[in-house]
Amino acid sequence: MKRKDWEAVIGLEIHAELNTRSKLFSADRNHFGDEPNTNISEVSVALPGTLPVLNREAVRKAVQFGLAIQGDVQLWSRFDRKSYFYPDSPRNYQITQLEFPIVKGGRLITFVDGDEKIFDINRVQLEDDAGMLKHFARFAGVDFNRAGVPMIEIVSEPCMRSAHEAVAYARGIRAILDYLDASDCNMEEGSIRFDVNVSVRKIGETDLRTRSEIKNMNSFAQLEVAIDHEINRHIGIYESERSVDQETFRWDPEAGTTVLMRTKEDAEDYRYFPDPDLLPLVLTQKEVDAEKEHLPELPLDRERRFCQEYGLAEQMSYCLISDKKLADYFEKALEKCKTAKNVANWIVVEFAGRLKDKGTPIWKSGIDPHDVGELVFMIEQDKITGKIAKSVADDMVAQPGVSPQMIVEANPAYQTFSDVEELKKIVHDVVEQNEETVQAVRAGKDRSFAFLVGQVMRVTKGSAPPKLVNKLLREEIGQ
Repeated sequence: MKRKDWEAVIGLEIHAELNTRSKLFSADRNHFGDEPNTNISEVSVALPGTLPVLNREAVRKAVQFGLAIQGDVQLWSRFDRKSYFYPDSPRNYQITQLEFPIVKGGRLITFVDGDEKIFDINRVQLEDDAGMLKHFARFAGVDFNRAGVPMIEIVSEPCMRSAHEAVAYARGIRAILDYLDASDCNMEEGSIRFDVNVSVRKIGETDLRTRSEIKNMNSFAQLEVAIDHEINRHIGIYESERSVDQETFRWDPEAGTTVLMRTKEDAEDYRYFPDPDLLPLVLTQKEVDAEKEHLPELPLDRERRFCQEYGLAEQMSYCLISDKKLADYFEKALEKCKTAKNVANWIVVEFAGRLKDKGTPIWKSGIDPHDVGELVFMIEQDKITGKIAKSVADDMVAQPGVSPQMIVEANPAYQTFSDVEELKKIVHDVVEQNEETVQAVRAGKDRSFAFLVGQVMRVTKGSAPPKLVNKLLREEIGQ
């Protein structure tokens, strides 16, 4: 299979549940994890004679998202019925927006492998969610708690050319939802789900070939794997001189393959028509402008501010802003230590590495951001060395809430080498024992000087203040 001869064409439909207090068309509670069928009323289970009433807060959040992606918020939009029959759909239709969505167009600017890239968005539509089927050993049950929960469906253009780009786009959309506080974005609970459309074509072709769809992905890692699998499947079919059928799949992560759900389906199969129980949604330009005035700082704006204000590299800045809570944590840590690059490195590299096995982000670890700032400040003030700081960080992970100063004071092994006269003797001995290296230093070889510093640190077991070691070595060598 010669994948280099082929180009992938990928589009995503992202379904994001909005974190309103009540459902889209009723006053029923919108909350995950409650006892089955407790957040329901006659409207949620579609008893005859019930009528929908639109949730104003859901509309507001949809408008904010449309503004955040620089989309065209429609002052007039309409709800349609999408008919399908499944046990978790109490009405046997979904209320959505096919013909006249609340937002048309838009774009997402994000980073892919360190480079800024623009992805075009086709539309954003308001709709409600279905219930949940729960399978047990000998029977299945339906929980309607989720039925009627408000969602926005974000439909991209087929503008992605790799699984990697698709994941970057999905992460960017999730970040905007998070910054707007439009959704809790909990992928494990299904608050945000991805449907992906995949096709391939020969390099140089412009027409789109037959696509396949993978439904209800809720993991960035599995999304990338599933897309790559489907790209390879399509290429394999074409290279064996067969044709790809339009099919819908689900992803089986354990088997590492797509599983067929149903064959070709088009809009006509859903028998869309305007919902007769709902009036058109009419907004005023004044209302839209008011929402625009109150937009919070968005991910891209924050990334650029971090680069300009704190001097961070783009990659580090993007890593921080991709999770709003992590970016907030970083800025709180800066209240204790102003050296942004060092603080960022300790958060993104040192602490993230220590917390990886726990699967816990630092903002959820119990470690106070001020304590991280204090740890970095202690290094800069030569109160501890970088080596000791790594051990202190281990203890901070093991004992969340205990400050680095308290940890250092309670452990004699973490005290820095404070006897200057003794340190001078150690420096003198190191210089005498490494005459050739000293001559190389005098000849201007910086690596040789670093070797001498390392020898002093080895003798002092990493407890000597690096700045003082450098100073005493230079004096001893005569530089």
